[in-house]
Amino acid sequence: MKTDILIAGSGCAGLYCALHLPKDKEILIITKDIIEHSDSFLAQGGMCMLKDESDYESYYEDTMHAGHYENNPESVEIMIHSSPDTVKDLLGYGVDFHREEDGSLSFTREGGHSAKRILFHEDITGKEITSKLLEEARKRPNIKIIEHTTLLDILCKENVCYGAVIRTAEGEITTVTASYTVLACGGIGGLYRHSTNYRQLTGDGVAVAIEHGIELEHVNYVQIHPTTLYSEKKEERSFLISESVRGEGAVLYNAKKERFVNELLPRDVLTEKIHEQMEKDHMPYVWLSMEHIPREEIEQHFPNIVEHCREKGYDVFTECIPVVPAQHYFMGGIKVNMQSKTSMDQLYAIGETACNGVHGRNRLASNSLLESLVFAKRAALDMAEHFPEVKEMDEPAEQADLSRYQNAEALAETYKNDVLNEIERLNKLCTIQ
Repeated sequence: MKTDILIAGSGCAGLYCALHLPKDKEILIITKDIIEHSDSFLAQGGMCMLKDESDYESYYEDTMHAGHYENNPESVEIMIHSSPDTVKDLLGYGVDFHREEDGSLSFTREGGHSAKRILFHEDITGKEITSKLLEEARKRPNIKIIEHTTLLDILCKENVCYGAVIRTAEGEITTVTASYTVLACGGIGGLYRHSTNYRQLTGDGVAVAIEHGIELEHVNYVQIHPTTLYSEKKEERSFLISESVRGEGAVLYNAKKERFVNELLPRDVLTEKIHEQMEKDHMPYVWLSMEHIPREEIEQHFPNIVEHCREKGYDVFTECIPVVPAQHYFMGGIKVNMQSKTSMDQLYAIGETACNGVHGRNRLASNSLLESLVFAKRAALDMAEHFPEVKEMDEPAEQADLSRYQNAEALAETYKNDVLNEIERLNKLCTIQ
């Protein structure tokens, strides 16, 4: 199989990148499950936007503060100043952000933000954005999407990437040669017992990078979301109770139904406080109450959360719900520059798989969708600019030895251990230092 650009991953980053690549290039998007099973579809809270220059310093400081000032200042500046154009693109694709009665865009606030600067669509903003990007991608004759297809490895020689090894829906192991390859494989939640991520997101892009010595950054920076609906069923993906719920006035209670914390603390700090309280209470969760939010606002802004809680036996209008922290987001990943290029030629990484330094040690709420989109577009524009410089593979891909990929379980276990061992190694280094 041969294509001009191969994109491994079908979330908002992969789709947005594809939409900004030249229309005369063949683009192949592969996705491990069905296309709707990406974490981009799960993002509830919203997406940040710089409303005007007067909010820049505040937005910049909020992002840096949440990231413990380990963020890359250049990437933070790029993300913030690119946000109005990104929103303009999304509106052009038909994304229906909530609006005020006068027709202007509505903005809400979440934990860690000092101002209302977050656009939203009910409590399914990620689904609204990603579904509209998917609709647009499906209109493009140069974009082909193949589901149930897994990235197993990349084809590379002398630090140049020439495509990938994949497993098709039928179980066939084959190769795809490409002028450019983009890793948009999502996060690592599938490696954890409790996570808000889809279970198939197992850090495949990071594992491949480790195998080939591609530079990584902050791989041990893993974010825990402080409030997910508690469930005794261990096999269930943790259901996220959005930051926006607390931003609009929900409060956290201990076992005695006493408020014990400022709910708008940055995620990592709030997570620590919740774990401390759970230990004091000898309970596997704390309580979240929406009693201070008007019923109409809950119904309008959080219908998906209301319905899910109802399905699990909770009425958010009349009772508290049990919440517990769970693995949520991967700030680290494959190290990339401001154009999302990795340390290997002709290989890019975008979205949660990549680390451009925007988030630092801890991600500020509702920066993930924006960061993914901004740097996906920058990757696309960089590839388009440098297409004449592409190096071609000097030997047929058919000659590649595919025998090591036959045992799917063994390969998955190897990759899982690669990623978790690297996280553990870096955590030990941090402890020593």
